[in-house]
Amino acid sequence: MRRNVAAASRTEFAFLGELAERADALCAEAMTRGAQPIQYFRSMRATPMPAIHQSFLPPGDDQAFVWKYSDPIGGRRPRHFHAEPELNLVVRGSATFGIGQKQITVLPGELVAFPSAQDHVLLHASPDLYLYAVGLDPSYSASVLANESSHPFHVRLADSELRPVANCAADIVERSDIAQRGAELWQRIHWLARRTAPCSAQTTHVLTRRTLHLLCNGPDLPLTDLAKSLRTQPAEVSRYFHRDMGITLVRYRMRMKLLQFIRLVDSGQSELMAAASSAGFGSYSQCHRTFQAELSCSPRDFFLAGKRGAMQRVYTDSADLDPSAGLTAE
Repeated sequence: MRRNVAAASRTEFAFLGELAERADALCAEAMTRGAQPIQYFRSMRATPMPAIHQSFLPPGDDQAFVWKYSDPIGGRRPRHFHAEPELNLVVRGSATFGIGQKQITVLPGELVAFPSAQDHVLLHASPDLYLYAVGLDPSYSASVLANESSHPFHVRLADSELRPVANCAADIVERSDIAQRGAELWQRIHWLARRTAPCSAQTTHVLTRRTLHLLCNGPDLPLTDLAKSLRTQPAEVSRYFHRDMGITLVRYRMRMKLLQFIRLVDSGQSELMAAASSAGFGSYSQCHRTFQAELSCSPRDFFLAGKRGAMQRVYTDSADLDPSAGLTAE
């Protein structure tokens, strides 16, 4: 099922509108470098790669799930985003993640959190990397955390704290029906994160944390109203949000609406125009434009022409390449 995007065809790279010349150059360089990762992420701060939608939870009714990753196991994803908040715990080795327009390196014993809708990608992994990825349904996460939103953090656990957390993850990794134990792990990790010094001197600003909480309850809240609720200036809200999340507040808000639109259609509201309105889009045209900008396909293609399933099946050995390479509907 896994595909090597280094060998993706010129046509496949064009799915997200990549220039044909750039597509050919990417393929050629990937071929010449073989299995070595291409270090495009050095320029990512200026030109982040596009992201695709890939659900964290497997198909079914699971409210919580734990994945594992190491190079021998495989399963590396391209840059993607999803509705589920996610935590990554590095047990061994090191990993460099691209998070929006930022990148961070995570070492053994460290935790990094990705809130809902934040695009992320494993850019580089040491040969001995072993990590657990934990994710919850967003509504379940809010319930477990007493209506607190999951916000970005990067912390290092003490050895005495790391062992029980890693053991709990190992006990439930890739198992279904772990809602209760997954919730306990999720709650424990967030409790530890609040009481652990961050790995970086630049912590997530309180304005960003409170903005994420407000947006979870009202994604349509205008920036001026957000600033008024936070008792600060709109420019301050936008500045700290962009710094901490690696994505602008405007784009994040649109991505949240897009995810809400997907959730409504999945829940049975098959009329796309009605779902777009309920998700907070001013019109179906605006919803269509957002889909094209974020996923390079129309809503109808996403739901009815197989593009969604094609996105979900994409794996890559060079995660910094175009994430949509190889997307063909079946």
